[in-house]
Amino acid sequence: MASVIGYLEVELHIPHSRSLKEKRSVVKKVVERLRGKFNVSVSEIGSLDSWQTSVIGIVVVSNSSKVVDSTLEKVVSFIDNLFPGIVSSYRKEFL
Repeated sequence: MASVIGYLEVELHIPHSRSLKEKRSVVKKVVERLRGKFNVSVSEIGSLDSWQTSVIGIVVVSNSSKVVDSTLEKVVSFIDNLFPGIVSSYRKEFL
């Protein structure tokens, strides 16, 4: 049985953040909710020293590419509904 690995990189823009502490609070909330709701691996992977920008990486593994794609799309929608306007861009890859 073949495994499908989906990788999602999401760039977040957090305009109201005035410090790294405020940004990390928002990012932590996003990361914890994604882990709990979708059972995905997620971590902040970029723009670590920027006050208003963050890049998070999300990985999903399944035996179905449809399940992986659907999950990654749901993740993007969930983030956008959680904090409207926060998603600047995203890209998906399948391995």
